[in-house]
Amino acid sequence: MNRFIDRVVLHLAAGDGGNGCVSVHREKFKPLGGPDGGNGGHGGDIVLEVTSQVHTLLDFHFHPHIKAERGTNGSGDHRNGARGQDLVLEVPPGTVVLDAKGETLADLTTVGMKFIAAAGGNGGLGNAALASNARKAPGFALIGEPGEAHDLVLELKSMADVGLVGFPSAGKSSLVSVMSAAKPKIGDYPFTTLQPNLGVVNVGHETFTMADVPGLIPGASEGKGLGLDFLRHIERTAVLVHVVDTATMDPGRDPISDIEALEAELAAYQSALDEDTGLGDLSQRPRIVVLNKADVPEAEELAEFLKEDIEEQFGWPVLIISAVARKGLDPLKYKLLEIVQADRKKRPKDKLAESVIIKPKAIDHRTKGQFQVNPDPQHPDSFIITGDKPERWILQTDFENDEAVGYLADRFAKLGIEEGLRKAGAQTGSNVTIGGVTFEWEPMTSAGDDPILTGRGTDVRLEKNNRISAEERKRASQVRRGLIDELDFGDGQKASRERWEG
Repeated sequence: MNRFIDRVVLHLAAGDGGNGCVSVHREKFKPLGGPDGGNGGHGGDIVLEVTSQVHTLLDFHFHPHIKAERGTNGSGDHRNGARGQDLVLEVPPGTVVLDAKGETLADLTTVGMKFIAAAGGNGGLGNAALASNARKAPGFALIGEPGEAHDLVLELKSMADVGLVGFPSAGKSSLVSVMSAAKPKIGDYPFTTLQPNLGVVNVGHETFTMADVPGLIPGASEGKGLGLDFLRHIERTAVLVHVVDTATMDPGRDPISDIEALEAELAAYQSALDEDTGLGDLSQRPRIVVLNKADVPEAEELAEFLKEDIEEQFGWPVLIISAVARKGLDPLKYKLLEIVQADRKKRPKDKLAESVIIKPKAIDHRTKGQFQVNPDPQHPDSFIITGDKPERWILQTDFENDEAVGYLADRFAKLGIEEGLRKAGAQTGSNVTIGGVTFEWEPMTSAGDDPILTGRGTDVRLEKNNRISAEERKRASQVRRGLIDELDFGDGQKASRERWEG
């Protein structure tokens, strides 16, 4: 069964960045070889690429959850991790990318055009890259950033120059079949066409595409019949063709009332891509009326009788044809080509196929002040800090490593966060939330200055004042060895091996 899918929701997760490595070069007779931890590899991107080999979004309908490859971790000896492989998803021309709010992110119209739908996370820096005059042998590395994870909506809007609209069984599919090489399913009952049919029409050395849009009936905008799901395929068309059945025997129907009913439904349909197609609203699109089935004598007589009235009432060109008998097709082809060529001259030239739309926008790391300090609405005396830089830095930090936390504090201080919290009224012990991580703020007067070097993985500024003294450590050692009674703190008590043995 051939299913036509023209709208899907994708759940995307780009690859996470690999972690940086903490390593010190070790070689015989070279005990101080220096840091040599490599960087983690970047996570793979998820890229949408336009190709002429795909005509529907069917594959995404069955596999909407998509995840790219993770970057590998760095290792010693300055070996960087491998970048995660990009995941390229092929989409047909005319694919429109929307975010979860319905805002247009990209209009993919040209074969070869690419769009980064989800960017992979950056790999974390190894300790070799973090070495500086202040930290000659860092005992920490940065964690890889997670890749972008969000939902996107893909809508397919056919790249047709001519859109055929009309009641079911008006002969739209037959017209496409006789004017092009397309072979749509044709029958004499309503809703034979369940998917848009596209055909390429050759007129001398010129060509244009024609699309048959199914299921447009009175009440379609309210969900009757097939509804308006397929009308998105005529949003890009240069001209709309009303295919009118002049041989219908249905009561209450005639060519003029059919056109009026279809125009009412088109008016009820609001185009979502006016600014992207550049063609204005559907109501402003050129029209041609085609009175079909002139091979039936009564139908041809009715068409000749109403031709002038329709031209006078609507102001559109009217042509009488018979798709079955292939009558009147050449004048129709040349008239359509004339309108299409005039429209092509007005349209902006297509972008280069090699163009790549970059999303999201790159962060300018040279800009300072990329954060905001706001009171926490749910907790008094608490604050929430937002901004690209601090939120990224939180994700990169290993909070089990004191030196890494000290490095984070230095970055915050240089960015101005410490000063920003003071101005906002933060006090020692105030809860501060950054990127989903909440901690108690303890102003570090030396933050941003060169750190006092201690053991690798430690930072003396984070050491608490209540650390046990050397005397307390000695007493704890005697307790573990059984030389003294843990619970007896009498004056003058001395360690007694005899007492322990007894």
